[in-house]
Amino acid sequence: MRTLFDAELEDRLTRYAAIDTQSDENSGSQPSTACQLDLSNMLSDELKAMGASDVTLTDYGVVLATIPATVDGPVMGLCAHVDTAPQFNATGVKPRVIKGYNGGDITFPDAPERRLGPDISPHLAECVGHDLITASGTTLLGGDDKAGVAIIMTAARHLLAHPEIPHGEIRIAFTPDEEIGRGVDPRLPDDMACDFAYTFDGSKPGEVEHETFSADRGIVTVKGVSIHPGWAKGKLVNAMHLAARIIDTLPQKNMTPETTSGTQGFIHATDISGGAAEVRIGFILRDFEREGLAKKGEILRAVCELVALSEPRAQITCEITPQYRNMRYWLEKDMTPVKLAHAAVRDVGLKPVSIPIRGGTDGSRLTEMGLPCPNIFTGMQEIHGPLEWISVQDMGKATEVALRLAQRAVAAVE
Repeated sequence: MRTLFDAELEDRLTRYAAIDTQSDENSGSQPSTACQLDLSNMLSDELKAMGASDVTLTDYGVVLATIPATVDGPVMGLCAHVDTAPQFNATGVKPRVIKGYNGGDITFPDAPERRLGPDISPHLAECVGHDLITASGTTLLGGDDKAGVAIIMTAARHLLAHPEIPHGEIRIAFTPDEEIGRGVDPRLPDDMACDFAYTFDGSKPGEVEHETFSADRGIVTVKGVSIHPGWAKGKLVNAMHLAARIIDTLPQKNMTPETTSGTQGFIHATDISGGAAEVRIGFILRDFEREGLAKKGEILRAVCELVALSEPRAQITCEITPQYRNMRYWLEKDMTPVKLAHAAVRDVGLKPVSIPIRGGTDGSRLTEMGLPCPNIFTGMQEIHGPLEWISVQDMGKATEVALRLAQRAVAAVE
């Protein structure tokens, strides 16, 4: 159960999680929030201190570093993101460690009304005796993806401290803004300069993901007619009423996150802002196939057009932009990186599991841009909310996988 890396992983994740790195979709800067650079600069300093080469913080906010090769072999990349999700409070995170989890309910000191147990998060039943890390109940933890950062940093330190381990050159990348779909700058694949890579941004131990959602972002803007309500009869067009009609008209059954599972896609209203004069609604569109994703865009546009016809004095626009595409389209042409990951998972005593992931990673964009990049588990659970937790021992297994990948990549070409 225990791993060689538990103490280091616990220290790294608790330190990294306490730093606010929440990204902001409404920001036009790169990275979207300056606070992400607080962690990026810390990681740069730590990489230099452990002896990594070529440590750089790019002008687009990515930390790059090299672990020099000890033998000839392909160049492998390891990638994780520093930002945390905007969906829930991530300011003032207070990580706490629960040693030797006893299998019962977990409560939260800053939110006593909250409860976490195996009935809510089934993987807890498999973690009796593990050391768990959670937040205090009023924030998310940020294991997505600071667990991945901690895992890669721990593996990097171990490889640098043990040059007798055979491995090729390893390139490290810590990206900003993954949670808002901006983690992969067009320059990143060339700057990483590797043959293939892995994101450590997955969940349950054993998972090796090579199939993700394809994703688009939708922005619907509703402009009404504003006038003093005292003289509004026959003149006022309330943008909020029309926005509500759009959301209500969209299909609900088998078309929203809460009514879909497996390989079903969805249309999800993520945020809404504005007032009677103008409203902005944000949507994310998800499907595993290009055709299904395009169909969902057509549905959103058709609903907007229908509501616009009901009130010709209003202006309703629907803008849909691509975010990322299912990495399967490219990885299935050469499954070598996936097969290496499966072998590395088996090496550490786990059964590899590859199922379509109902989400996406920086690996989706990197793969689409020509750098094959499957996703590996970290152990993170109940992410993007106050019940988030992770097992230190699961992180330890992921660290062991990273080390085995480094050796497997060399062995594969011998």
